[in-house]
Amino acid sequence: MNAIEIRQLTYTYPGAERPILNGIDLDVEKGDFLAIVGNNGCGKSTLCKTLNGLIPHFISGEFGGSVCIGGQNTLETDVGQLAQTVGYVYQDFENQIVRPTVLDDASYACLNYAYQDYEQRGRQALALCGLQGKELDYVWQLSGGQTHLLALAGAVSLGPDILILDEPIAQLDPGHADAIYEVLKELNQKHGKTIVVIEHHTEYIANYCRNVLLLKDGKVEWKLPTQQALQRVEELQACNIFPPQITVAGFALQQQGRLPKTAQLPTTIEQAKDCFSQLQYRPQAEMNDKPNRQEAVAEFKEVWVGYRSVKGEPRRIFNGVNLTLYRGEKIALIGSNGAGKSTTMKLLTGLLRPAQGEVLIGGQNIKHKKAEELSRQISLVYQNPEQMFIKDSIRGDIAYAMQVRGVADWQQRTEQLLQQFQLTELAERDGRLMSGGQMRRASLAIGVALEPSILLLDEPTANLDIATRKEIMKTLNNMKQITETVMIATHDMQLVCDWAERIIVLYGGEVVADGTRDEIFGNIPLCQKVGIRPPEIFAMAQQLDAKALCYTVESFLNDFKESDHG
Repeated sequence: MNAIEIRQLTYTYPGAERPILNGIDLDVEKGDFLAIVGNNGCGKSTLCKTLNGLIPHFISGEFGGSVCIGGQNTLETDVGQLAQTVGYVYQDFENQIVRPTVLDDASYACLNYAYQDYEQRGRQALALCGLQGKELDYVWQLSGGQTHLLALAGAVSLGPDILILDEPIAQLDPGHADAIYEVLKELNQKHGKTIVVIEHHTEYIANYCRNVLLLKDGKVEWKLPTQQALQRVEELQACNIFPPQITVAGFALQQQGRLPKTAQLPTTIEQAKDCFSQLQYRPQAEMNDKPNRQEAVAEFKEVWVGYRSVKGEPRRIFNGVNLTLYRGEKIALIGSNGAGKSTTMKLLTGLLRPAQGEVLIGGQNIKHKKAEELSRQISLVYQNPEQMFIKDSIRGDIAYAMQVRGVADWQQRTEQLLQQFQLTELAERDGRLMSGGQMRRASLAIGVALEPSILLLDEPTANLDIATRKEIMKTLNNMKQITETVMIATHDMQLVCDWAERIIVLYGGEVVADGTRDEIFGNIPLCQKVGIRPPEIFAMAQQLDAKALCYTVESFLNDFKESDHG
């Protein structure tokens, strides 16, 4: 029996020249665990919003064809009724949290539907989502991963047969990401829920999903079993999707004649152990010089930070942190959700003040300086780029800070930045209506408009497909021409390995490690303690030889050779 049946679905947003969904036919079996993949802007989120009736009931536009969910035609069924069949956790899931305590929020939807057992349903949903024992906690006491699970519990409480999650792990550390997918696995296998995820992380698709749907140019290109789908390396890459690194490595070995063309490519590390068993670690000589540290640009001296709590003891974030940033460094700030990455950036920009200790920028204590005074020295680009757009056009957003501070050549500099960040043709567009990659580029342009000597970026590659991610990476690598010192807070370990010269690890309110990628990722006890997960190809290399430190598919292929007797 099919949980979802779509016939000739076409949808065009108001004012758009062409449909974003164009003649889609799709059947999803009851109990499936389906991943939807495709490049940014191909219509993944739009397709999912037709499943719960948001399109066309709340989001207007030209709608054609039919969408049937559990036998209900979405055109003939209101959104409230569909919500009992289709639960949806959005990409910006924080907006789904509407009540102050965990149980109150989890049971709120059921209360709205006048279920007499609304509280019991909320408790059951929390238990299913791994939040048992948190019922009376305030929602702001939860970590990012727990908040995501709470949004899921709110959807689960109504007892829907289908659950849709849009980018469920985009802003989560590996531990919380695993927790989300383990909950989804249990809901799928033990409770028979049909799960649909929009996902860029193909290693999670390989380990959890049953089928994969490729959306391309508003059409279903194919729907295949996961193992079969992930073998299509060239096709996925052409659609700006990262296949698992070990699958890409296997494909490259086939192309080089080092693996039989008939061999099935591995999609998980377990499969790859057998597939790559003939390889031996023979590393190329590589210099890994430490950066030359001379001039300090920012310092933390015995910094303590805590938040007052409505309930329980004040939450302490930093316990006497000492840290120095030097001119010209490319720094990655890593750690699990709640480790203090965003707090570090808020302290540096003056948006947050320490309870004790000093924060120095350019050798000066910023205790009595206003955030706007610091903006010429240091700039923060937010995790959600849309929060940086306050005008009706990108040109207006980029120009705004320069205008209000009386920068003499602000018009000329605005045009220069539009060109530098490939935004000239988008200059009159509202930033909030642009694609993910365009928004990131625009937010970076806004961030460097005042030519700060220090640029802080919060999760710059979250939710991006391969092409957009490469675009942002290229922009980041060119940042040296624009600003001297860059620090990125991120869970994207591939970004860390590809870009950073220095890695700072936060854990339990302290800096627990500070060094090069070999010093950080080569320290296995540290990685296990803090919950750092290096790129999958690194883990693969370690399985074959504990001495191996490979951060990219290219380095893996160069450093592993066939055994002489293999």
